[in-house]
Amino acid sequence: MKLNTEKIIARKDGKIGWMIINNPEKRNAISFSMREAMTQVFNEYNKDPEVRVLIIRGSGGKAFISGADISEFKDIRSNYDAEEKYAKATEIMTKAMNAFKKPILAMIEGYCVGGGVATAIACDMRIATKDTKYGIPAAKLGLAYGFDNLRQLVELVGPSNAKRILFTGDLIDADDAHRIGLVDELCALDELEDMVLSIADKISANAPLTVLASKETVKHVLRPEIRDHQKLKEMAKICFDSDDYREGREAFMEKRKPEFKGR
Repeated sequence: MKLNTEKIIARKDGKIGWMIINNPEKRNAISFSMREAMTQVFNEYNKDPEVRVLIIRGSGGKAFISGADISEFKDIRSNYDAEEKYAKATEIMTKAMNAFKKPILAMIEGYCVGGGVATAIACDMRIATKDTKYGIPAAKLGLAYGFDNLRQLVELVGPSNAKRILFTGDLIDADDAHRIGLVDELCALDELEDMVLSIADKISANAPLTVLASKETVKHVLRPEIRDHQKLKEMAKICFDSDDYREGREAFMEKRKPEFKGR
């Protein structure tokens, strides 16, 4: 299935999948059709055994994602009924992203605003340049964010910082974002891709079943309402019974790098 569209570019580089938000003339604002394309990429890469980690980045260098494409609001978000259709597409994309079993890295340059913050916080790690800016301007537009997005924001930065971001609608700089935990790593612009790829390479070289189990377990730790100890126990059993566990032990004893197959 062809994943690439003009605005959402999907490509694979070995074990690394890329999703590139390609709308630089609008600072990578996300349109309705782009959300649908992003959903497809998440679903396809989730099933692809070759992809062990996904990197999301914006094109053009000026923004990761600057939020929703406000130019569409008059036509497709003009009232509550129209908003329901838009919200449904957003919900489907969010569910596909939250259901993604493999690690997702956000590679952030420039502005990360509104839906850009929502996308970034749904990733497993956020690596950014030191000149990035972050904000959620919902209070300046008169709209509201849903439970899942705000739950993830509060989990990352705590309730007081989340309220400051939401109530003021102000932009915060990279140092402040890093201080409150919104961003995990900061680096110079010319170091960004190398840092992201270094992390992605380390993840993709590790045992996929273990990484999958780790991601799922952390999710269950944070969300008691979905906690399923039996499911987590079964995932641990799969790891211990896997060929990869035997390969990891043998490689350790033989002082060589393991070659994990994900089975």
